Amino acid sequence: MPDRHLPLFVATGLVGLAGGYAASQVGWPLPWMVGALLAIILVRCLTPWQLPEIPNGRKCGQCIIGIGIGLHFTPAVIEQVAEHFALIFFGALFTTLSSVIGVWLLRRTGEDRATAFFASMPGGSGEMVNLGARNGAVLSQVAAAQSLRVLAVVLCIPALFKFLLGDGVALNHTGSVSWSWLALIVPLGVAMGVLWQRLRQPNPWLFGPLLVAASVSLAGDLQIAMPNGASQIGQWLIGSGLACHFNRAFFRRAPSFLGRTLVATALCMAVAGSAAWALSAMTALDLRSLTLGMMPGGIAEMSLTAETLQLSVPLVTALQVMRLLFVLFLAEPLFRVWNARSPNR
Repeated sequence: MPDRHLPLFVATGLVGLAGGYAASQVGWPLPWMVGALLAIILVRCLTPWQLPEIPNGRKCGQCIIGIGIGLHFTPAVIEQVAEHFALIFFGALFTTLSSVIGVWLLRRTGEDRATAFFASMPGGSGEMVNLGARNGAVLSQVAAAQSLRVLAVVLCIPALFKFLLGDGVALNHTGSVSWSWLALIVPLGVAMGVLWQRLRQPNPWLFGPLLVAASVSLAGDLQIAMPNGASQIGQWLIGSGLACHFNRAFFRRAPSFLGRTLVATALCMAVAGSAAWALSAMTALDLRSLTLGMMPGGIAEMSLTAETLQLSVPLVTALQVMRLLFVLFLAEPLFRVWNARSPNR
């Protein structure tokens, strides 16, 4: 039992570390994220301990991962991404539109229009809850569907890639650690995260540091990387934070709704995989990278998977960011057009 004199979130961190270590010992992909995630969920569901989120832990993890992702952006890889901008644009648009599968399924089983729509959009949970609140959705169900979708993708996709498809082609991103450059990038990344949060931008603690790291890396044509262990710390913090959205009551609440959400997520993943295969057949781009980029998961989680499996992190990130932009800018206008054309249905 945790020491009563210690804050309970210390136990959250320790349980997450134990889960991450166990997962790393059995060779699980993204072990420090998936292991921490599963360990904390099990404790919250099977014991009376409702382990709380580590204060600002997920923000710190996103900041670390954002900087790590940004350092993958070099002139050479940006040139490759730019050459395939049209593919990235239409691939992200197609996967965004495929979320109509979830909308249709939830509507067919009795959910109201706003809840079905915003629960199915592959955007961030916070952003979709805010949009749902403005349009009359049931916010608890929107938040539950968004959290469950990310959980399903994080648990399934890295495992499928690792054990069924193997490792990707090794990348030429083997830069050494430069503490002088990191001493510049890290404080600027934190400052940008604070600024983006105050401006109410989506995913501020991922995008702010990512933008700073990518800009500095491109401007200086750097070939540097984060120090050993940084990715594992970021995984642990993100996994521990995500796990605290789940408990026994979550899985007991509206089980049929959660089941339909899982079915819709599985169908969207299948559509994304099929689209990635078609695009890969038409180009020389790696199938695994395209598939990860089109999956309806979180940007940090999918980019981390790409990094772990030695895939094209910039390509995956570009696809994920493009899809998020489509959702943020198009979701609410499209919903209002749909609602205006058939308000009584």
